[in-house]
Amino acid sequence: MFFTIYLIAHFIVFRNWSPKLRPEAASCLISLAHGTPAAILAGIAIFADHTHGFASINTHFQNIVLEYSIAYFLMDLCHYLTFYPKDYLFIGHHLATLFVFVTCRYLAVHGAYAILILLVLAEITSLFQNIWTLACARRSDSEIAAQVFDLLSPPFYAFYSVVRGFVAPLFVYKMIVFYSSGAADNVVPRWLWVSWICVVVIAISVSVLWVSSNWVQLYRERMFKVEKEKKVR
Repeated sequence: MFFTIYLIAHFIVFRNWSPKLRPEAASCLISLAHGTPAAILAGIAIFADHTHGFASINTHFQNIVLEYSIAYFLMDLCHYLTFYPKDYLFIGHHLATLFVFVTCRYLAVHGAYAILILLVLAEITSLFQNIWTLACARRSDSEIAAQVFDLLSPPFYAFYSVVRGFVAPLFVYKMIVFYSSGAADNVVPRWLWVSWICVVVIAISVSVLWVSSNWVQLYRERMFKVEKEKKVR
């Protein structure tokens, strides 16, 4: 499914875009097809299980959501290996994320509650991020794209900062407290949940650095515009 969407993006949706921008745009389209639906499906899968907890066994529906995300990350990983093989940060991110999803789905078969909540927190900003990315790609040659980028940047950065900078770390802290107590050692091996935590902490840290650099860039651009207007006056 994601491969089909990727091809449609390349040859139909973004066929008039420059060859340099089409791969990134196609990646955004499959991300749009994954992000918000995955967050919604993950939320439904969590609340449909009335016995959910950090050590609860994965339900069939939860496993389907994990497989849905595995399919997306495999497709996007192929995209990066094909078009951006030196983008080690994103390739590493995708490999680490796949490790978490695959081991939760096929090795532990427990812990989907925690992983799916992290998925919701990761993908709840996906819609805004992909629109922002597409606008950023075209803002140099499209006035509308530039306007969308300027309008969307502050609220997107704010929302992203709250989710990745406060909500996600708080949930990870709860995960650490629970798993370190040993309550899940019989279903989720200690080495595995420690690996999950390491992957998530690194991902959150990189996200915080990314949004922080964007805040700084936004501040510099706004100050540059203010100074420019003062000189014109």
